[in-house]
Amino acid sequence: MNNAMQSLDWIVLGGYFLILLGIAWWVMRQKNNTTEDYFLAGRNVGWFVIGASIFASNIGSEHVVGLAGTGAESGMPMAHYELHAWIVLLLGWFFLPFYMRSGAFTMPEFLEKRFDSRSRWFLSLFSIAGYVLTKVSVTIYAGGIVVSQLLGIGFLEGAIIIVVVTGLYTILGGMRAVVYTEAFQTIILLIGAALITIMGLNAVGGWAELKATAGSSHFNMWRPSSDAQFPWTGMLFGGTIVGIWYWCTDQYIVQRTLAAHNIKIGRRGAIFGAYLKLTPIFIFLVPGIIAYALKQKGLITYNKSDEVFPTLVQYLLPAGLKGLVAGGLMAALMSSLASVFNSASTLFTVDIFKKMYPDTPEEKLVRTGRIATGIIVILGMLWIPIMQKIGGGVLYQYLQSVQAYIAPPITAVFLLGILWKRVNAKGAIATLLFGLLMATVRIISELFFMDNGTLIDGASGPFATFASVNFAHMAIYMFLACVAVCSIVSLATKKPDAEQIKGLTWGTLSPEQKAEAKNSFSKWDVIVSLLLAAIVISVLVYFRG
Repeated sequence: MNNAMQSLDWIVLGGYFLILLGIAWWVMRQKNNTTEDYFLAGRNVGWFVIGASIFASNIGSEHVVGLAGTGAESGMPMAHYELHAWIVLLLGWFFLPFYMRSGAFTMPEFLEKRFDSRSRWFLSLFSIAGYVLTKVSVTIYAGGIVVSQLLGIGFLEGAIIIVVVTGLYTILGGMRAVVYTEAFQTIILLIGAALITIMGLNAVGGWAELKATAGSSHFNMWRPSSDAQFPWTGMLFGGTIVGIWYWCTDQYIVQRTLAAHNIKIGRRGAIFGAYLKLTPIFIFLVPGIIAYALKQKGLITYNKSDEVFPTLVQYLLPAGLKGLVAGGLMAALMSSLASVFNSASTLFTVDIFKKMYPDTPEEKLVRTGRIATGIIVILGMLWIPIMQKIGGGVLYQYLQSVQAYIAPPITAVFLLGILWKRVNAKGAIATLLFGLLMATVRIISELFFMDNGTLIDGASGPFATFASVNFAHMAIYMFLACVAVCSIVSLATKKPDAEQIKGLTWGTLSPEQKAEAKNSFSKWDVIVSLLLAAIVISVLVYFRG
């Protein structure tokens, strides 16, 4: 097939952008005068929009590009991360009631209410730096690949156009613009990616032919625990630690559920988002395996794994559909960027600026949020030339390894902080600082002793050994160490103030709060949640090689 964008593709793509900007314009006309309006959409967002926004925030172009690339390179092991749908349920059923009960706008603010201001400052600064250096930069890099390959324009030009358009509606419309445009973008993304899977399976000769061509190893999620890249122990347990951090404690995701009017709506949004989270296995990871099979048959070619998905779009789809899928990939890029921009500006405005200037009027805080978004947009654009120099590697796997070092201390502090009322502020800050130190040592050790995932010849000693531990196993070891630090420091120091932590931990809920929690769900909420858990188990059993 002709792999160039044709007139009909450009018309479809143009129509997508017109609808997107129309939604953004409609949303911008709504009131955004207070921080609750601007950062949490007035806490009046429905469950469908919340669920779609959770999904769209997660599925960025780095996910599309990287996950398809991983599918082509290694097959199904990374599906463990997509089956974190059950952890999204954990957000709705376990974490969200405590967050909403506290009245917090942000995750750092929740830590301050539970512990003290030191934990809030740490998580605020750590999160903002992490957003700029990882989420923004990786998303822009992956988006540059998509735009340059599909639209036939330069990497820099395409990436800058998308960043500026996304930044504009995020700055003007705030959280409301982000979540409503994401609901539309989710629909486009799902339709476009599903078409790739269907037409790819048809091109390769069906599911049975795909399994025969790709081989059983590409369909096996359960690699031996000694596997250098994807040990099942690391994927299952280390992946869960990363998943709890990402889905249950990161402002980037949790902010969507906090935009709900009450716990019931927020939980149902999380449940819907969990179901959507199951789809990437079949619309991104499987297409990667399809690309590998098509390459084996000599039907397509690609130079590196991160080019897999755009190559499938170019070679498989006819005119019109190619434009639709290009719009879906644009949607993935824009929705992730918009979420990062909005979350980072929320953290800066609410957790840093308002903390320093508590008497600032609401309208000035909203203006500050817009300025903060603009600065993050500029920082993201300045990072583009640096990200352009990244060569080789599998993007999604790289992202997961970095997150494996970030997640353990934050997961430990939030989990222990809610489950155990004895954990105090000293234990929390000690854990966060210890985790940062471990992550720093690990990354520096990797830079000195590792080359493309293997030890440099002649490397030896404790730091070389530390650097060579599989990233998912490292997440487990770091988490256990952080739990130990948090427990020891907390037990060795004064108990937290009983009045301060009331209602913020499992052991301090009042009878009224327990009754309120029981009344916040129906039997159907329980049934659809159990059904999702059954689907997750079924997928784990099916892809066993």
